[in-house]
Amino acid sequence: MRLRQIALVARELERSVEVLCEVLGVEVAYNDPNVAVFGLVNAVIPIGDTFLEVVSPAQEGTTAGRYLERRGGDGGYMLIFQTRDLARERERIEKLGVRVVWEADLERAQVIHLHPRDLGSALVSFDQMSEWEDWEWAGPDWRSKIRLDSISGIVGAELQSEDPERCATRWSEVLGIPQRGFEIPLHEGTLRFVEVADGRGEGLGGIDVAASRAPEVLSRARKRGLPIDGNCIILCGIRVRLV
Repeated sequence: MRLRQIALVARELERSVEVLCEVLGVEVAYNDPNVAVFGLVNAVIPIGDTFLEVVSPAQEGTTAGRYLERRGGDGGYMLIFQTRDLARERERIEKLGVRVVWEADLERAQVIHLHPRDLGSALVSFDQMSEWEDWEWAGPDWRSKIRLDSISGIVGAELQSEDPERCATRWSEVLGIPQRGFEIPLHEGTLRFVEVADGRGEGLGGIDVAASRAPEVLSRARKRGLPIDGNCIILCGIRVRLV
């Protein structure tokens, strides 16, 4: 199980993406027209061969719009896990009583979205590609848009909850991966479960990115006037930790 893509939600797509790309030293690869089915517009940004997506409501009454209201602004929205065997994942979550709220069976990808209330803290998608190295949601030319001067990949996510121990246990069951205390080890990544400390309630509060030139990233963040705490920057309403 690999954490392949993280989605953020923002009120202003263009401005949020501009700041993210400038500070992190990355580039948009694709604007996926298919997210219109959810009432959204988006931008998908490769970070190595992992992906950061920003979505924004394009109409009233979207799940993303309600999430913006509930959490008081921009922030983490969804974690997309890549699997080699979606049928196996489906069998496990059905036994756990986890509901599937949306699914698609495409030529090069299969996907199921899980009901957030059955996990807690964030939306989750399980995705299987026809080839492990591919990623359908990033468009046909994403490899040419990879920029590795500053950062090289998403290597973790931080989920906050009023009861992080219970949340970690539930996610461990759903992902089918044994937890180690308040962490779940993934293929090339780690999930951490922490208590709510920012007053925004449960949700995806932060991500970890591998940074080869952290001082340069921090310098660009300072020029933008972004909040910084050590090696952590607040970007699009989440804590981006440079590791």
